[in-house]
Amino acid sequence: MMPVTRRAFLGSAAAAVAAASVVAQAADEPTPIRIGMIGLDTSHAPAFAKLFNAAAGARPELQNLRLTAAFPAGNPAFPLSRDRLAGFTREVRDLGVEIVPSLEALFPLVDVVLLESVDGTQHWEQAQAVFAAGKPVFIDKPLAASLADVLKIADLGQQHAVPWFTASSSRFTAGYPELRHNDRVGEILGCDTYSLSRAAIGHPDLFWYGVHGVDLLYSLLGTGCQSVTAVQTQFSEQVSGTWSNGRVGTYRAIREHTGKTGLGATVFGTAGIVHVNNYYDYVPLVLAIAKFFRTREAPIPVEEMVEVFAYLAAAEESKRRRGVPVKLAEVIATART
Repeated sequence: MMPVTRRAFLGSAAAAVAAASVVAQAADEPTPIRIGMIGLDTSHAPAFAKLFNAAAGARPELQNLRLTAAFPAGNPAFPLSRDRLAGFTREVRDLGVEIVPSLEALFPLVDVVLLESVDGTQHWEQAQAVFAAGKPVFIDKPLAASLADVLKIADLGQQHAVPWFTASSSRFTAGYPELRHNDRVGEILGCDTYSLSRAAIGHPDLFWYGVHGVDLLYSLLGTGCQSVTAVQTQFSEQVSGTWSNGRVGTYRAIREHTGKTGLGATVFGTAGIVHVNNYYDYVPLVLAIAKFFRTREAPIPVEEMVEVFAYLAAAEESKRRRGVPVKLAEVIATART
């Protein structure tokens, strides 16, 4: 056996230390999270793909998260799906995402899911498959095209113990979250929000785009709305909700092509009245999704996500009854029958 020289010993020791350092560094790095996407027929598909796959290097919150596979889905009977599916699929593929032919092919390749299908009538069926596969999921707006489907999604998620959430980007856009705990506002006594309203085939009027303004309203007031009154004209819709603690939350839906549209909120508080009109920003929503995928903890209570759509359903029923107040408990009970 050859004697070990001091130089050889020191060299071996240095190599061992270096190797141990590499192993320790690798152990400290977060486990990569593979994201799958369902539905490439919305502008959100390439927008979110770019943030996760192209912009991650500039954002530490997105490190180790990558969109790896996608199932285009689509609905040929839904114009916004039919006319945009091929183009958005091409954009997502060009970002290095594997396009697969089915949900069954998608699930083994991913850890979490972005359910992006533009047609909300498809979400219940797609969510069933995601929950059965045990994949945490973000379901883009609208969560569903009926309150009945919203309730079924919430119930099934609980049954499978699979974390999920849904939200509009309005909820997370800078300027709005800061209103909740603001010295200029004080305790929030009421809130008015507004957004563009656009109808879509197979969806109640307000479910499609009104959800943006109503989700923003709920981000500021929280749950507790008891009844809703809605009025509709050819120019807009005004929805007023009464909360159990006496607060009032209103939403104004501005019809497309009838005037200046936008997004905004006016908060009425014990210390002052503050208005914010910042437009939608996808980035804060994507960062919230990334945190959800890491922690498996939804940033919004299920009860609040469901009540947003109960508010919308009650508004639709109030319009049908020509402005009669409608209780949220009534529309929830009807949706469960």
